[in-house]
Amino acid sequence: MLAPRADQAYALAFGFSVGVVFGSVGAAIIAFAVLPNFVTFAGFAIGIGLYLIPLGALVAQPWQVAVWTGMTYNFVPLLAPANQMTYDTVQFYNSALAIIAGSTTGALSFRLLPPLSPAFRTRRLLALTLRALRQLATNPRWLRADWEGRMHSRIAALPDAADPLQRAQIVTALSVGSEIINLRRIAAQLGFGPELDAALAALAQGDSAAANARLAALDRRLGSLPDSDPQARLALRARALILGIGDALEQHRAYFDAGAPA
Repeated sequence: MLAPRADQAYALAFGFSVGVVFGSVGAAIIAFAVLPNFVTFAGFAIGIGLYLIPLGALVAQPWQVAVWTGMTYNFVPLLAPANQMTYDTVQFYNSALAIIAGSTTGALSFRLLPPLSPAFRTRRLLALTLRALRQLATNPRWLRADWEGRMHSRIAALPDAADPLQRAQIVTALSVGSEIINLRRIAAQLGFGPELDAALAALAQGDSAAANARLAALDRRLGSLPDSDPQARLALRARALILGIGDALEQHRAYFDAGAPA
């Protein structure tokens, strides 16, 4: 449950374990000190309500949520309410000990095997994004929905510690990939596929300067179409996409030129 929280996992697991300990004490008090005094369902409801209602209100607060969750999470399994209650102290303490030991071991595992650092995870996500963009540049079969879905999941996985430049780079890569997919569709209609492929091949090789030069040449070709040409409107849209890709490559040249393509 807490493993996906990465660098927050240990603190949350520790708080949850503390809550489990206090919850076990609370369940023992309710089971052996409160409920034996009630024989009706209304009394039973009042007895467990004395514990669950205040904790339910505390769980809704932003402070120490892991502790309050731990105190409520195992309360009912430990109490084991039934129409005919049985008060077996040995069984109760065995179950409580097993739950406390399990949750404590889980918290300890996050301390002994800590997650990767936020800086490392950020660099890895940026590298995977750049590799995917280079694959997209040479593979015309990518669908826009597939590309954007993959990039959105990586943006969501960025650690909170990622700096603004790194966030800008991955968002820019998302935008460039979407523009390439749209530009390919237009290229098939206007017949400038070979020129676009040459520019994208340079991008895939990590040479954004050459990619920009070829895109600029393509832009000049499209700009030479007369306004009366029936494809002028489509050419104008293609030029806007080319301008967007070129600006992105120029602004983040160090990122798009980094490393060698896989």
